[in-house]
Amino acid sequence: MKTAIRLAILALAAWPTAALAQQQKVTPPVAVYWMSIDTASGLPMGGMGGGGMSAMDIGRMMMGGGMDGGANRTMLLELGSQRSASGTPAAAHEIPPGLNMGASLPLETPQQVRRAEPREDGMPEKFEKPRGRMLIYWGCGEQAGPGQPYVVDFARVAEGEVPQGLVSRRVNVQRGPSVSRSRTYGDWPNQRDSRRVPADGSLRGDHAVKGNYSPDIAFALAEKYDFMEPVNLAMAKSGGGIKMSWNSVANAHGYFASAMGGKEGTEDVVFWSSSNSREFGDQLMTWLPPREVARLINDRLVLPTSTTECVVPAQFVAAAPSAFVRFIAYGEEANFVHPP
Repeated sequence: MKTAIRLAILALAAWPTAALAQQQKVTPPVAVYWMSIDTASGLPMGGMGGGGMSAMDIGRMMMGGGMDGGANRTMLLELGSQRSASGTPAAAHEIPPGLNMGASLPLETPQQVRRAEPREDGMPEKFEKPRGRMLIYWGCGEQAGPGQPYVVDFARVAEGEVPQGLVSRRVNVQRGPSVSRSRTYGDWPNQRDSRRVPADGSLRGDHAVKGNYSPDIAFALAEKYDFMEPVNLAMAKSGGGIKMSWNSVANAHGYFASAMGGKEGTEDVVFWSSSNSREFGDQLMTWLPPREVARLINDRLVLPTSTTECVVPAQFVAAAPSAFVRFIAYGEEANFVHPP
């Protein structure tokens, strides 16, 4: 379950009092800081169609949960600045005592890694022509709807044939700071500090980000921006399909589920999503702003928070008896800008 906290420190050009308003020049932010907050839980399942390696264990790992099915809290902290560091880049996020992780978390600047030279034919090293197909199902219900599955032949894709209508909607995925978009960049976790967030940790309280390549950033987080409660996902047979049900999550704006698997003896990869129309779905398995979630609910790609169950169709279960499920609850968004 995901929440995003974004901060921007703006630099506004100063003009003489007599200057006209239309002459004012607004420059991009000097620094942008993102906190991406997740609560990930394991899945109480033993395999969709029976058998399979621990589809349960695979599912738990894919969702970031522990092998005991418990919930994990994770953070990604990203600081991007248009300033150069005064010396070796150094920055830290001073955290509230309730997080139980000490006084601060170091934001490390990644070392640039030299990439291998590409092959002359443009193909990656050890390239093998893909085989098999992708079968795509969608929608909640014991039986798959008309036109399913949508079939993508990997061999044809490798030859340059572009599948038509694989993605039916454009999703406004947010992009945070990065090495390529910043003059100086730092993040956490990193090689210096990769500790796990304590299960009882809380973000509520005062925060400060300080470094030698960005202005000081100070903000406070209220309870609604704290870690979300975990989703408790239950599964039961429903006809030939699998009924998923879950708890209503406080401060969630919408839900989305997907599943992927296959069958022994075939080379097919089988995919399903809870959307009402054909969607590959990977672009929806990340945090999205509440306004974007509302649009996608209206387009019936994302489930509203009033929905707490969905049946995975029998055709998917038959085609992928060994599958893992991913589920996301889209959380809050907090934005801070200085000067206001």
